[in-house]
Amino acid sequence: MDHIGTPSDGEGCTARGADSICNGADDDGSGTVAVIELAQAFASARERPKRSLLFMTVSGESGACGSRVLRRPSTVPLADVVADLNIDMVGRNSKDTVAVIGREHSNLGVMLDSVAAAHRELNIKPVGDLWPQEGLFFRSDHYNFAKKGVPILFFTTGLHPDYHQVSDSPEKIDAEKEARFARLMVQLGLAVANTPQRPPLEAGELQADRGRRQLTVS
Repeated sequence: MDHIGTPSDGEGCTARGADSICNGADDDGSGTVAVIELAQAFASARERPKRSLLFMTVSGESGACGSRVLRRPSTVPLADVVADLNIDMVGRNSKDTVAVIGREHSNLGVMLDSVAAAHRELNIKPVGDLWPQEGLFFRSDHYNFAKKGVPILFFTTGLHPDYHQVSDSPEKIDAEKEARFARLMVQLGLAVANTPQRPPLEAGELQADRGRRQLTVS
């Protein structure tokens, strides 16, 4: 589930010798695997959360075309969505951290910190946006929900030299770290789903570092 494909698609990926397939193992095979594993974990759990959970692996991230479909009334009413947790590139880099973007715009960040503190055995520390110059808040599928006032958290273990390259291959994925991250997401999902109150948005305004895009929450 990616938006790159091959160098001929014009998305910036460069062929290296005979290798002309941008595997996308981390971007975003790692996120897709995590979502499927989370869906299986919740489906097989004895305890059902109080809220329903919807698991999505959307395509067409370039332009956020896939996630934009979920805003249509014919699918899930957006008014019923209390939070969006987006997972994109979660299989590389530091063994013990995950960057969490958008945490300052709702109390989801505080909830995440509490969950992580309660499960130190997972050894995953949530940190802030490590690449503010990249404008990642505006570049993944959570943005379609944020624009409509849905609290979001965007999880990523970050950029690396294999990003959008044919070298983004499966053997470079840190599966052990991703498994610990997925377990943290199970606990966060339960916390969000079992909290009676909807996560409130923080008042304020966020503007993109570049371009004319902006998000206002009130």
